Amino acid sequence: MKSMRKLMACALFILAAASGAMAQSKQAEEADDAFKKGFFYNAIEMYKKAYTTEKQASEKAVLIFKVAEAYRALGDAGNAEVWYEKANKAQYPDPITYFRIGEALKEQGKYADAIVAYNKYKEKNPGDMRAEASLASCKQAQAWEDAPTRYKVDPEVLLNSPEYDFSAAFSDKKNSDVVFASSRPASTGTETDGIVGESFTDLFSSSRDKLGKWSEPVRLPPTVNTEAHEGSATFNEKRNVMYFTRCPHEKKKAFGCDIWISKKVGNNYSEAIMLNLRPEQEKNDTSVVTIGHPTLSKDDGMLIFSSNMKGGQGGKDLWKVMLDKSGMPTGQASNLGKEINTAKDEMFPFLRENGNLYFSSNAPGGMGGMDIYMAEKTGDGAWGHVENVKYPVNSSGDDFSIIFDGSEERGYFTSNRPGGKGEDDIWRFYVPDMVFALQGTALDKETGQPLPDAKIEVVGTDGSSFSTLADAEGKFKFEENGKDRYIKENTSYTVRATKENYLVVNDQITTVGLSESTTFVKEYLLQPVTPDKAISLPEVLFDLGSAALRPEGKDSLQTLYQTLVDNPTIIIELAAHTDSRGSDKSNITLSQNRAQSCVNYLISKGIDPARMVAKGYGESRPRITDAEIAKMGTNEEKEAAHQKNRRVEFTVKSFGYVPKEGAPGSN
Repeated sequence: MKSMRKLMACALFILAAASGAMAQSKQAEEADDAFKKGFFYNAIEMYKKAYTTEKQASEKAVLIFKVAEAYRALGDAGNAEVWYEKANKAQYPDPITYFRIGEALKEQGKYADAIVAYNKYKEKNPGDMRAEASLASCKQAQAWEDAPTRYKVDPEVLLNSPEYDFSAAFSDKKNSDVVFASSRPASTGTETDGIVGESFTDLFSSSRDKLGKWSEPVRLPPTVNTEAHEGSATFNEKRNVMYFTRCPHEKKKAFGCDIWISKKVGNNYSEAIMLNLRPEQEKNDTSVVTIGHPTLSKDDGMLIFSSNMKGGQGGKDLWKVMLDKSGMPTGQASNLGKEINTAKDEMFPFLRENGNLYFSSNAPGGMGGMDIYMAEKTGDGAWGHVENVKYPVNSSGDDFSIIFDGSEERGYFTSNRPGGKGEDDIWRFYVPDMVFALQGTALDKETGQPLPDAKIEVVGTDGSSFSTLADAEGKFKFEENGKDRYIKENTSYTVRATKENYLVVNDQITTVGLSESTTFVKEYLLQPVTPDKAISLPEVLFDLGSAALRPEGKDSLQTLYQTLVDNPTIIIELAAHTDSRGSDKSNITLSQNRAQSCVNYLISKGIDPARMVAKGYGESRPRITDAEIAKMGTNEEKEAAHQKNRRVEFTVKSFGYVPKEGAPGSN
């Protein structure tokens, strides 16, 4: 696709000279003249006509290459690729064609094919480091596509037409009205622009209703629009003064652009006045100086714009100038410097409310054509730490002229990517709300069967609380809560699953730090409580013949401690067991002491002793009998069986304890 960003490209695109070329025909010379003046669309037709009458094969190859260059200047990557390929077949001698093919493929998002083309160029011209940089940028662009930012983008259908539509600017304080540039048939004038082969652009306005629907765009009055190009506007903070770009037109002559100012008068605009931004030494310069793409600081005291004035870094740069109280320039404009500007083109600046500067550039390292970049405000009138805003705001095509809706993470930009209505289109971008949900199943821990009517309670750090009962299949979910959601961004939640005659299960989830919509899927296994049925604990280790808890044993008791905290009304019997070796009497004593050691440790952690009864059963309740052990084949198997008999476990005796204020779990 072509791109209207070329409006400011006149006289800045340098036509590559064909080495060893023969004397050119008059038609070819006229085509070169049109190209140098920036009339790329006209130049293409003229080069093609010159080709039909040219006899020399080498000169034909040069003309084919120049057609490709004109398509490249026009931003038509698809046709540029085709004609560079034709130049290769015609044996154009300069291997730059392979590099250009890589660029054209990259602008179409064909990164793998572009890498092949760049590698061919490396083989034919190994000393040119541009190929290495372009290969790296292709890989980076693909990585950005594979891992997009949270922004979503959509074409703003009601604002767009099959022609060029670009550079939206908010024109009212509520940011519900916009002014944008378009070459649609309703534009002023009937002539065709020699740069892109379309009608000249005018400024149009549209309003958005409460449902978000845009009205039919209306052309601004003749005090603003002329038979020349008008585009890229911005408004002051009060939205009663508009600065915009105007590019005069005269057949076969190249003119630069300037920034003009017009004041709102009711629903109309005053006669526009051109700002005096050109340096004195350049006012009589025969080269084309172009100035445009205005944006204002929040206090309306500074204007930033794009220009190819002398003293820049190359191509078109971003400049700044201070404004007086009447909104007119005061003093000379100054370049924003190497932190922002490159040897390529920097255009379409926009100053956000927070002072950060957004702009577009075709400098190496982007995703294809022009990319949108952000520079942080580093001081008064200073910016740095430039970053590409990445995919999907940027694409392999031309992406430019971004604006933000105040401090919100939404707004509009212009792109010629596929999916639009015409050439350049206005697209909206926004960060969609992240959607979170919690769902799961409550099951019996021992049988695996669902637990209907299990209660699931959730408490959030934002003060919210809600609950539900599991259905017949033990399932539950928290999704929509009317027009709201149960689970929200940047919030942590405590989840509690309960059912009568089951121990509580506590859990936590958090959305803090998450950057994608997430559904938390949980399975809660509730331990049934049956009178006189013991519940096993992780192995509690003691030294041989000792009742003193080892450090590992204390760690094992953490499970029981948490169970007592989570279930603050239960009273338990904590039982210790030994293996069958040793006398019954000594084993009873040892197991009783071990049970008491466990209880004492839990008391030291804050558990009320009234909730626990220590009981030593010695060897009287083996899991594996001596007879079964005797039948085992190896000593390792027998020792493992004895180990299973040496255990600590607990039994819930009642749910009748009344927690004391301040006790663990009482809240």
